[in-house]
Amino acid sequence: MAIQNALVVDDEPLMRKFLVETLTRMGFAVQHAADGGEALRKIKAETFDLIFSDIKMPNVSGMDVLRKVRAESPESVVVMMTAYATVESAVEAMKVGAFDYIIKPFSPDQIEMVTRRATERQSLIEENRYLRSEILREYGFGEIIGNTAVMYGVFEVIKKVANSRATVLVQGESGTGKELAARAIHYNSTRANAPFIKVNCAALPENLLESELFGHEKGAFTGAVTRRSGRFELAHRGTLLLDEISEIPLGLQAKLLRVLQEREFERVGGSRPIKVDVRIVATTNRNLDEEIEAKRFREDLFFRLNVIPITLPPLRDRNGDIPLLAEHFVDRYCRENSRALKRFSPDALDLMSGYTWPGNVRELQNVIERAVVLDADEEIRAEDLALRHVGADEDDTDEIVDAVGNTVAEMERRLILKTLKALGGNRGRTADMLQISVRTLRNKLNQYRVRGLFADSRNAVTA
Repeated sequence: MAIQNALVVDDEPLMRKFLVETLTRMGFAVQHAADGGEALRKIKAETFDLIFSDIKMPNVSGMDVLRKVRAESPESVVVMMTAYATVESAVEAMKVGAFDYIIKPFSPDQIEMVTRRATERQSLIEENRYLRSEILREYGFGEIIGNTAVMYGVFEVIKKVANSRATVLVQGESGTGKELAARAIHYNSTRANAPFIKVNCAALPENLLESELFGHEKGAFTGAVTRRSGRFELAHRGTLLLDEISEIPLGLQAKLLRVLQEREFERVGGSRPIKVDVRIVATTNRNLDEEIEAKRFREDLFFRLNVIPITLPPLRDRNGDIPLLAEHFVDRYCRENSRALKRFSPDALDLMSGYTWPGNVRELQNVIERAVVLDADEEIRAEDLALRHVGADEDDTDEIVDAVGNTVAEMERRLILKTLKALGGNRGRTADMLQISVRTLRNKLNQYRVRGLFADSRNAVTA
């Protein structure tokens, strides 16, 4: 957004005239006010991109105008002016939110310089806002990144459920981003300005977990020297994330079920019901059907939690997102560690795209952070990734059985990826062993990447 309309606020007629003429000559639509009260009326009726305001004015001061603008129109650029400059007034103006502070008298060149910097700042803000909106639209929510069909499905569910009160159950393997999904639901909802409170249900024993969830009264147990509010109270009008819900003991599951049904609870050692307005998001990396069958999880609690189910896919089932995620993480960790931005070699991208990632996105994140910190070169190569070997190769009998019903092209793909894996991602040696050219190998790998076929989820084939 370019700065287009301006407001001049000054009780000196000659100063108002000077500023109006200068800003008009620069192409602005300019209005003016003779005092702070008139300025507040104009600001209430209209939004101004740029405001020049004197500090010392009768009745309503320039600082009052600044505070009102910051409250009503935080994106407006405000430049404070004074003939009585002090360090204290300058510091106060900048703390309240002034863009700049200039001392009278000043020249048209000074006004043009300040205005040019303000325009550049606004353009940068708008550009960043646009880029953030594009990333949100294209790749997901905040740190949840992906442009594969399976991730678009997850994003659509989050969009639809965010503004409801419905309880959400997020399931997926460790490292797939379940907490990020919970945060995306909260921060894309009408509760975004209210608390987002997390409880790790696997980290505490039953007696402490109950106190963490519901709070306790003074003297409720040894060590309870004061009353303490629980996470349900702290999350009032916001969202409570029950992380790894499957780890809650059966006895506490019954109490949690009552809270979800009644929307009220009692502190440990208390007798007064406390009502709360809390949106519940629960996560688990376990198969809750199996937990119910094994009598470790209450079926009625599952039904209460599983109103809106979201399943996050493992990274091996969305390997088309790996280059995008890798670039995101390398950018982040280069900035955090004050390193020049690194790039990936083709072999490194091939190796990452073919690996099964048993630790999912979290493992990818850790591998890239390690490579950024330990490798001094500008390029991250396959050998810099230090991927761990997972599992043994299948025996020949299993491979023959599994080959039945597959096309020659599919078996060719598996052979290429297995050979590439065995040779540590070295394309030259892989091409030599398969008796094809490096160019042919590169073209094949590019085809697999475009089609999302770097990994075979049935056989966990890796490159």
